[in-house]
Amino acid sequence: MPVFLRRTSALLLRQYYLLRGSPARIVPLFSWVAIDIILWGFITRYLNSVSGARFNFVPAMLGAVLLWDFMARVMQGITTAFLEDVWSRNFLNLFASPLSVSEYLGGLVLSSIATSAIGLVVMVALATLVFGLSFFVYGAMLAAFLLVLFLFGISLGIFGSALVLRFGPAAEWFIWPIPAFISPLACVFYPLSTLPHWMQWLARIIPPSYVFEGMRQILSRQTGASPQAAHAIAVAPLLIGSVLALVYLLGMARAFTGVYRHAVRTGLIARYSAETVS
Repeated sequence: MPVFLRRTSALLLRQYYLLRGSPARIVPLFSWVAIDIILWGFITRYLNSVSGARFNFVPAMLGAVLLWDFMARVMQGITTAFLEDVWSRNFLNLFASPLSVSEYLGGLVLSSIATSAIGLVVMVALATLVFGLSFFVYGAMLAAFLLVLFLFGISLGIFGSALVLRFGPAAEWFIWPIPAFISPLACVFYPLSTLPHWMQWLARIIPPSYVFEGMRQILSRQTGASPQAAHAIAVAPLLIGSVLALVYLLGMARAFTGVYRHAVRTGLIARYSAETVS
């Protein structure tokens, strides 16, 4: 096995041992997403009952909740794995080893994939079996939706980790509200045109807005086009969202590396040692 994969896998194995030794860490992986799906599932049922057969809110709203929660789980998978090292005062121990920054970030990404996959399986099972959400309506575009949100979730997770690394362990309180802060611009439940003009410009620079706009284009069929044509229409915003997601990912990875070098050069990294953290 290549050295990079061996070292990143070792970080994933560490997270596995943490989860295996503490059931309290396992429950949050699926409990909050399950609550969200159940809550919004009943809301969509109610909206369907009062709107009649004019519009099906299940794929539009419940599908949007599922995608948004998936992105938030990806981000929190990165930040939680990073904070585990901060809380256990293990950060200096890791970088006293031959581990590189890219290998460390790779380990965080692998941990996020594992934890967010658990949440995704629970959300899909509940949405499909309990509330009848059919993912066939999205077609193959669903994989593209998930990929863009996955890349952007990783970017947000790296950004949150860089905040804590730069400003200290107390800065973790800046991390948790990040999805809530950007959700108005992501246009999860409403079209981009709903926003004021100046907010539309801000929304166009974040990838999730293109995902949810593409999802609504598939569901609306306002032009009377065939499903194949509707999927083709949704390709254009997804291409833009994919490019933006890659730009964010590369930019945040570079920013984390720069913050780490600054912390080492100035001695700020000492705040993570057992001697200076009480």
